[in-house]
This record gives sequence, C-alpha cells and structure tokens, in this order.
Amino acid sequence: MDRLTALIAGFVVAVLCLAAGIWYYFGFEFLLRLILGLTYLGLFLLFVMFFGILIYAKSFKYALISLAGLLTSGYAVYQCYVWNNPIHVGYITALYVLALIAGVWWISEPDLSFSERIRSASSLEGSGNYRAAARKYEKAGQYEKAAENYLKAGMEESAAWCYEKADQYEKCAEIYERLAETKKDSYYLKEAYEFWKKAGNLERAGKCLEKYAEEEPWYWEDVAKLWEEVKNKEKAREAWKMALEYYKKEAEEEGVFWEDVANICKKLGMEEESRKAWENFLNYALKEAEQDDAWWKHVAEAYEKLGIDEKAKEAMKRYEEYRKRITSAE
Repeated sequence: MDRLTALIAGFVVAVLCLAAGIWYYFGFEFLLRLILGLTYLGLFLLFVMFFGILIYAKSFKYALISLAGLLTSGYAVYQCYVWNNPIHVGYITALYVLALIAGVWWISEPDLSFSERIRSASSLEGSGNYRAAARKYEKAGQYEKAAENYLKAGMEESAAWCYEKADQYEKCAEIYERLAETKKDSYYLKEAYEFWKKAGNLERAGKCLEKYAEEEPWYWEDVAKLWEEVKNKEKAREAWKMALEYYKKEAEEEGVFWEDVANICKKLGMEEESRKAWENFLNYALKEAEQDDAWWKHVAEAYEKLGIDEKAKEAMKRYEEYRKRITSAE
C-alpha cells in the first residue's frame, strides 16, 4: 500500500469512527441532522457563489435557478438546525435527487430538445429530423443507421466517424474524398488515404496520398513505397523522382538529408549522383562528429557506401570507443 492510499484509508477510518462516536453518544437522529446540515450548508455556500457570479455576468436565467437552489438549501440548513419539520428536509432531498437524475439525463443528450429526447430514432427519422435521429441511432450503437441519417442531415464528418465505428472503411474514404473536394482541404485526402488503406484498396489509397503529397511533399516517399506495394513501377518511379526533388531542396538547408538523396538516387539507378550525395553526407557527418561522437557511426556508413573501407573501419572503431565510454559511465 502506497502512502497516498494509506492516508486515504486512514481518513476514511477516522471519519467512520467519528460518525460511530456521534451515533453512540448523541443518537442516530443527531448524526443524520449533522450530515444533512453540513451537506446543505456546503450546497448553500456553493449556490451563493454561483448566484453572485451569474448576477455579475448578467446571466439572469441561470441566476434564478441558482437562487432557487440557494433558498431551498438555506431552508434545509435551517430545518436541520431546528428540526421541527424534518419532513421538509426529506422533500428537499427528494427534489435534489430528482434534479440530479434530470440533469444527468439532460447532459447525456445535450443537443436534443425535450420532444426529441422522448421520441424514438425511427420516429425522428420518419419525420425528417435526421440530425436527432442520427444522434439516437449513434447512442444505441446502430452506427450504419446513424451514418445514413448524418448524411441526410448534411453532417458528413459525423457520418464518416459512424461508418468508421461500423468498420465501413470504404464509405469513410469516399466521404473524406468528397470533403477534400468540396472544402479544398488536403487534410481530408490524408484521411481518405488511411481509410482506403484499411479497406484494402491500395490503388485508391495511392491516388489520395499522391494528391496529398502535392501539397505536403514529404509524403512523396510514402507514395512511392505504396505504388511499389501495388507493383505499379511507373508510378513508383515518378513518385521517387518527386521525393528526390523534395529531399534535394531539404539537403541544401539541412545536410542530414543527403543520405536520403543518396538512397533514392541509387534506387533510380543514378549511381554518379548517389555517390556525390554520399560525399556530401560524409562531409556533413564529419562536421557533426566533431561535436558528437555518436555521428562516427554515420561517418563509417558513408565511407562504406563510398567504398573507402579503411576509413570506414577507423570511423567505426571511434564509434565503438564512444559506446564503451557511455556504457562504462552508466
């Protein structure tokens, strides 16, 4: 048992012992009055605070509700003290319990009106209230019916979410493709790609990711790999070229990307360009190794790719020495 659990357990035991002592010396009725009195006193103070805040905020509608709570809880505190009409405390307690139940019920469907709450989903659907019907179907776990009604209500993203819950990934993807077109937002293309992939339709997934990469070019490598997966060599090659173009621009600003340039050039059969990229990466790695010995591993890799085996061994030896120092320090 940890310290916090022990403290909580100790507090609970202390409260129970105190309650038992009060019951023993003063009787159950006094204990009940004390518990109810303290509870309603807390509620009274809470309602006083809420009432003041709401009046200040000029929210008079909710201020009236707080005032009702303030008056009832205040009267309950008074009755707990005088105890000449204890039945009134019972009435107020019952009222608060009912209010709590009603509040929980209301919060469970906050965007539905009272009439919508008491009607069935099929009834709402039949009357053309598709939004409310969709909410009802969704709450009941009938996600396909919910999605259909969301679509009728023009709430496509909610429909997509429900189709996802129903494992209808193709329909999700279709909705997101449509949203990408209507809203001119590439984010939806990424979502469509994910769902086409889940649905097993890699061709459609590739087309969506390709469109997405036109705006977010760091995804061209993923596009290329996806086209390779579906054995579309021509599209894969075009995507690799686009990825190469992107990484070249990045490498001009951050030398670490020369490694990616080198690997893509090799994949495209551009051996001379690949070698030049490895040379650039080597120069970058050597500079980094001056500051961080962990980079000797990358230096060794670059030398190895360039066929300079002796230098590669020396660099790897320095990296291994660095690893030994790190291990011994731990």
